Amino acid sequence: MKAIALFSGGLDSALAIKLILQQNIELEAVHFSMPFYQRGQAPVDAGHKLKELADRLGAPLKVLNITNEALEIVKHPQHGYGKNINPCIDCHILMCKKAKEYMGPSGASFVITGEVLGQRPKSQHRAALRTIEKESGLEGLILRPLSAKLLAETLPEKEGWVDREKLLQINGRSRTEQISKATELDIGAYPSPAGGCLLADPGFTRRMKDLMEYNGLNLEDIKLLKLGRHFRLSKEAKLIVGRNEQENNELAALRQAGDIYSYPVEDKGPIAVGRGEFSRQDSEDAAKIVARYCDNHANPKVKIKSRIWPEGETRLFEVKAADEAQLQRFRV
Repeated sequence: MKAIALFSGGLDSALAIKLILQQNIELEAVHFSMPFYQRGQAPVDAGHKLKELADRLGAPLKVLNITNEALEIVKHPQHGYGKNINPCIDCHILMCKKAKEYMGPSGASFVITGEVLGQRPKSQHRAALRTIEKESGLEGLILRPLSAKLLAETLPEKEGWVDREKLLQINGRSRTEQISKATELDIGAYPSPAGGCLLADPGFTRRMKDLMEYNGLNLEDIKLLKLGRHFRLSKEAKLIVGRNEQENNELAALRQAGDIYSYPVEDKGPIAVGRGEFSRQDSEDAAKIVARYCDNHANPKVKIKSRIWPEGETRLFEVKAADEAQLQRFRV
């Protein structure tokens, strides 16, 4: 007997996999790649770490990219958003639909997830769990090992493929039981159990709403949302300022043709990437913001060079750094 495990790479999904593997079920871990993971938690950021955890658990890893479908869900969620801009129910339905599609090629008979009853207010109450099963076409075929004893029996339990008595009855938002069980089962290192979806983060939500209002959603712009300080200079112009050397390097790597690339000429400070149509006033405002974050404030004015990437017009601004009121006027 074989199952597919929805694998985020976090504590709950890792524990669910371990519990089912103990019952001699063949299992394949499926990770759905999308652009809304915390930096360092998605495969593109974490490199080999996700596969390392899957290998350590004893489950081969399959990564499926669902970025395009996820973007459409964020724009038009049938079941609405959570507290921020997180369409959790729709997202879980999408992942379960994709898992169902993959069951045939993989030879799997059911799906397991790391969901915990009552852990997420939007998507992990009983009604939401039933909705996810029904709309994904997996009624009776989604086994949730961490809360199974509190939920209706699934087909794998009724048929005796899985022993229900060896499953758990965890309820609520505390992770104490999961952490204790992970130690007992010697799962080893796993990411901090703090939730990895940026759509539930208030700061990221503000940036997403700004992007949706003025630019629409595309993958390249979403990558920038994970970096730096963000400023909306006008309806057409957006500025992202690096906060440290690592972010400066990452921003530089994400520059596109036509972006405005700004940096200090004489002082140490950040780089900034401007995207959109910049008027001269927008470019000057951008220079003032970059000057604000330069290290040397001994001179009343700071020289900031700004050019259209990669080989476009270059301008040199000698500006007074923006004050706090100006920053707040533009800050996203």
